[in-house]
Amino acid sequence: MDLRLLGYVVAIAEEGSISGAARRLRLTQPNLSRQLRELERRLGVELFARGGRRLVPTAAGEALLRRAVRMLADAEAVPNDVRLAAEGKTGRLTVGFAGSGINGALGDALGRLRAELPDVDLSLVELFDDAEMSAGILDGNLDVAVQRLPVRDARLATRVWAREPLTLFLPSVHPLARTREPAPVSVLGEIPLVLWPRESAPHAHDEITALCHHAGIVPRIGARARTVQTILALVAAGFGAAVMADSYRVLHREGVTPRRLAGTATTLHLVWRAGDTDPLLTRFMAALNTVKARHRTE
Repeated sequence: MDLRLLGYVVAIAEEGSISGAARRLRLTQPNLSRQLRELERRLGVELFARGGRRLVPTAAGEALLRRAVRMLADAEAVPNDVRLAAEGKTGRLTVGFAGSGINGALGDALGRLRAELPDVDLSLVELFDDAEMSAGILDGNLDVAVQRLPVRDARLATRVWAREPLTLFLPSVHPLARTREPAPVSVLGEIPLVLWPRESAPHAHDEITALCHHAGIVPRIGARARTVQTILALVAAGFGAAVMADSYRVLHREGVTPRRLAGTATTLHLVWRAGDTDPLLTRFMAALNTVKARHRTE
């Protein structure tokens, strides 16, 4: 359907006459009458009928008019929609993150993006498997991810996002919790550990067991759990201690005391599709850089 013809129908309905619509559209009256008759011939219906001194839409005319108003409004909005998309101010962005990745600068950047770009459809996906996150980037289910161990693939672009200490989260009543000074890794042999199951968080599990291995410790497993909340609840209940990223201390679980592990750190990487030039992704990266710089200054 020609949008120009739809505009003619709207003008005739609003003006109530061919002559009034012709003046508004800067057309001759015979030309507009001919265009209307041709449209009615093509549709096989009468669009207007005489109602007193005015032309009023028929039932068919009303149906076309409703559709025409929506189509013309949509067409008018196209240039603005295209401009906003080109500026990275609209669209959909799916962000994957692992555990502590949402803490600190990433959470602030997501909040900033949501406040500044309310028309962006921002989707957040929490995942614990690094390979699954990298696969999500490659197959397009994720646009960007914050993860510990990206898959090595030339189609992935990566950069170090953050490094943070590893911390031992202890039952507050345990003797090791009496001081807040950084603890040597050797203390992992003095208390059972509450671990992630390897099948749900392989990198986090292997990171902890590697620490024990390098210190010559055979870890004792006090319990296993799949969520941070459950792990901390088990620690508070005395099942053992948990080794996690230091930023989890912001959860302030009652009955749990954090104590950093000296000389340890875990690394988070920012991962996205190599060569992705989506303006929305570019704007998100800029927001990340701004917030990260502020965190570094603070």
